Amino acid sequence: LGVMMYYATFNTAGILTGRYNTDTHAAGGIPTNAIEIPQALYFQTIRENDGVWTLVKGSVVKRPIETAAPDLPALIATERYRREASGVGVGALLIETTRDSQALIASTGLSAILDSNYRCNFKTANGFVEIGSVEIIEIAQAVRSHVQACFDRELMLLKAVEGGTYRDEMLTEGWPQTRPEPAQTLPQ
Repeated sequence: LGVMMYYATFNTAGILTGRYNTDTHAAGGIPTNAIEIPQALYFQTIRENDGVWTLVKGSVVKRPIETAAPDLPALIATERYRREASGVGVGALLIETTRDSQALIASTGLSAILDSNYRCNFKTANGFVEIGSVEIIEIAQAVRSHVQACFDRELMLLKAVEGGTYRDEMLTEGWPQTRPEPAQTLPQ
């Protein structure tokens, strides 16, 4: 029996694509473009998978696995959208702020502006309440303010990214409050 020999193949970018030895891949099983490597390196490329084995100027080296940088503008926009749609408190009412709810509130607000006596049964996160034009306008203003504050926070975060001062924890900080504080009962 001869001495076992070890080989590796690499793609055009130099990245390891295959490992071969003369015992397992006898007669004709080793590609012609394979390069001979030492036994220790052969087994090292099998055991150590915390990098990318690459052929660089004739030497086989392990390089760190490249990780894609996060798309911070997309992450920030996703968080803004989530916060925008999280709802807002107006008095004791929990008001939905999804895009659909914003459209309904805007049209209801227009009705309240056009007719100061306008009243409607308005569905909140707590259920239906009958409200008049003053409350409708108050709700519309609170929703618009909440949504604008979310966009303003998104802009601040994008400027921090642009300026190189962004930190991951900033993504969860500084957004407008979405729910009202619990009602305080006064002593009687």
